[in-house]
Amino acid sequence: MKPRPCGCKGCRTCLVCETYYGANAIKDTKPLDKEKGYVYCPLCNKAWSGWDIDLYKQHPNHEGTSIDYPGVYIQLDFISVDEEKELIANIDEVPWDISQSGRRKQNYGPKTNFKKQKILPGKFEGFPHFSKFLQDRFHSVNLLEGYEVIEQCSLEYDPSKGASIDPHIDDCWVWGERIITLNCLADSALTMTPFKGDKKKYNLCCAEEYPPLVEADGSINIVCEEKEKSMLEFCKPTKDMDVIIRIPLIRRSLTVIYGECRYHWEHCVLREDIASRRVCIAYREFTPPFMSNGIHAAVGHEIRYKGKQFWDHRQRFKDSCVIQDIVA
Repeated sequence: MKPRPCGCKGCRTCLVCETYYGANAIKDTKPLDKEKGYVYCPLCNKAWSGWDIDLYKQHPNHEGTSIDYPGVYIQLDFISVDEEKELIANIDEVPWDISQSGRRKQNYGPKTNFKKQKILPGKFEGFPHFSKFLQDRFHSVNLLEGYEVIEQCSLEYDPSKGASIDPHIDDCWVWGERIITLNCLADSALTMTPFKGDKKKYNLCCAEEYPPLVEADGSINIVCEEKEKSMLEFCKPTKDMDVIIRIPLIRRSLTVIYGECRYHWEHCVLREDIASRRVCIAYREFTPPFMSNGIHAAVGHEIRYKGKQFWDHRQRFKDSCVIQDIVA
């Protein structure tokens, strides 16, 4: 099915196409059993029974049952109120592109075809300079040792459009273990559900061809030495859990998912969790095959070099910035 004017295609829908184009009929809706919900607490690193993401605020006086849920790191107040205000002002000076499911996006990264497993630098020339301080600050997080940003994507979620993102696992052929999200303007949640499907989906089978980056103790294996177990096997859940994990995306916080959470659970953002405008900045790194001595090291080196460049967004988008200033 061709993309609709709102940007949605296939079974992806938003309130616009559901209202005006009858897209409700093709929406693949599978209601979640909220009785299976657990809310992850970034203060004690456990998930507690419940659904409302504000449950983490009960810490340390949690009620109910708790379970361990590995592969989540949350740093509260990663940026300040003033930094958030300036960051969003700069982001809004860059033209937005429409995306699926009621979102808008600004994407900086190489041109990728996940199905055909092809990647090219394309028009990728690095990132806007106003975001450099975020990448510089990654160096202060032990879990992000050696992190090289290959893709940076700003995503806007607007409740008036019914914005959301369907359950998925980020591609495992090109995007590496540590998935970063900086959450701005409003609290929200990642809703995690166990994935038991075909390993060909999301190129999960590729994670059987390279070793883990994050060790069991949280240290980083930068050189990605060969291990007895592959990435996918190393972080395999020790037991099946028929639960739904809710990870709070707290305003101005940094969230990293890795290991089991990244490879064995699908994540989504539910429409019900978008109460006001939310903007997040998502970051991706390469898998080991694209790093030094990997089988894709040549193209990886070229793209990694481009990823170290920063440019002035006002100069690049001069005309659009002028227009937005006049409108404002």
